[in-house]
Amino acid sequence: MTRPIAPAGWSRWLVPPAALAVHLSIGQAYSWSVFKPPLEKALDLSGTASALPFQLGIVMLGLSAAFGGTLVERKGPRWAMTVALICFSSGFLISALGAATGQFWLIVFGYGFVGGIGLGIGYISPVSTLIKWFPDRPGMATGIAIMGFGGGALIASPWSAQMLKSFGDDGKGIALAFLVHGLVYAVFMSLGVLLIRVPPAGYLPARSAAKDLAGTPAAAAAPASAVQVSARSALRTPQFWCLWVVLCMNVTAGIGVLERAAPMITDFFAHTSAPVSVSASAGFVALLSAANMAGRLGWSSLSDVIGRKNIYRVYLSVGIVMYVLIYLAGDSAKPLFVLCAMVILSFYGGGFATLPAYLKDLFGTYQVGAIHGRLLTAWSVAGVLGPLIVNWVADSQQAAGKSGSGLYGISFIIMICLLAVGFVANELVKPVNPRHYHVPAPREAADDHAAGKQQHSA
Repeated sequence: MTRPIAPAGWSRWLVPPAALAVHLSIGQAYSWSVFKPPLEKALDLSGTASALPFQLGIVMLGLSAAFGGTLVERKGPRWAMTVALICFSSGFLISALGAATGQFWLIVFGYGFVGGIGLGIGYISPVSTLIKWFPDRPGMATGIAIMGFGGGALIASPWSAQMLKSFGDDGKGIALAFLVHGLVYAVFMSLGVLLIRVPPAGYLPARSAAKDLAGTPAAAAAPASAVQVSARSALRTPQFWCLWVVLCMNVTAGIGVLERAAPMITDFFAHTSAPVSVSASAGFVALLSAANMAGRLGWSSLSDVIGRKNIYRVYLSVGIVMYVLIYLAGDSAKPLFVLCAMVILSFYGGGFATLPAYLKDLFGTYQVGAIHGRLLTAWSVAGVLGPLIVNWVADSQQAAGKSGSGLYGISFIIMICLLAVGFVANELVKPVNPRHYHVPAPREAADDHAAGKQQHSA
C-alpha cells in the first residue's frame, strides 16, 4: 500500500476529518465502564476483574504505538489506519464470541489484546501527518483529531447503554452489542482510510504562526527546522523522560476515574436523598467524554498561544485543586462532583492533544510520530495504574465495611500526590541540548524529496 500524496490544490482541512473518523471509533474505549456492571453480573466478576479488558487495551495501545511508531512513519497513515481498522473491529468480534460463550478470557484477548493493537496504531496514525500539514498551528491540528478519541465515548456510551437495554444485559445481549460495534466501526473507519493524504515534499502553508516552546512566535526564536532529533536520540534526553513522567501522572489521575465512572457516581451518592440511576450514570460517562473531547481541542489550541509548558502547569496544578474539592465535599454536593470530574477529564484530554505539539517543539518534526509512539508507553503504565488504584482501593474499602464516598477517598489522595509529581517533572523540561541535533534539516528535506519520488514511481 503506497503513501497517498495529496494532489495540487488539495485542502489540508480534509485531513482532520479523516483522522476524526478513526479516532471517534477507537475512542469507544472510554465508554468501557458502561459494560462493567453487565459483565460483572453475567460472568460473576469483581470490579477489578471487569477492568482487565480495558487495562490490557491501554497497555497494548502504548506498546503497539511504541513498537509500531517507526513503521507507521515509514508505511504512512493509510497503512496504519487500515491495520487499526482490522484489529479494532476484530477485537469486538472476538469479544462477542467470548460474551456469547461465557468465556471472559476471550473478551480480554479480543477487546484488550487484539483491539488494543488497533487502538495504538490508530491513535498515532495521523499525528505526524497532521503536524506536517499544520506546522503553523500544531496544537490546534492535533487537538481536532485527538479530540475524536476523547469524544468517542460521547457517542458510544449512550449507544451502548441503549443496545444493552434493547438486547438485554446478559451474555447474549452483551455479545450482540459487541458484534454491532465491530461491524459499524469497520465501516466508519474505512472513511478515514479512503480520505487520508500526506502533503507533497517541501509543503508549507501560505501563512505561518508557529509557536516555540515558550509560546512566542517562531520567527523571534531559532528556526523550527534547526531542531531535528531522531526517535533513538530522543530516548537519551532527559526531556523525553520528564515528559514521560508528566504524561503518566496526568493520565493516571484521569483514567482511573474514567474507567470506573459509571459505578463510581452510583456508589458515591448511593446513600443520599437523590441516588444516581443506571441511565443517569451512563449520562455522566457521556458528560465526561464531552469534557475530554472539548479539552483536547480547547486546551491544545490555547497552548498555541501560551505555550506547552504553561498549559501543562494548568493541567497539573488545577487538577490538584479539583481533587481536593471532591475529597473535601464528599457526597454533599453532586453538582460540584460532576463539575470537578469534568474539569479533570478536560485536562486529561488536553494533555494528550497538546503532547504531539510539545514533542514537535522539543524534538522537531523528524520522526515525531515515532517519538510520540514511544512516549505513549507512559499511557500503558497509567492504563494499569489508574484503574488498579481506584478499583483496588474501592474493593478493599468495601471489604472493610465502608460504602458511598468512603470507597474513594484514599484514591483521591493518591491522585493528588501523583499530579504533584507530574508538576515537578514538567518544571524540569528544558530545550534539548544541541548535541542531539544529529539530523540536519537539509538531510530531512532530501529524504522527504527522495521519498516523494519513490512514492510517485510506485
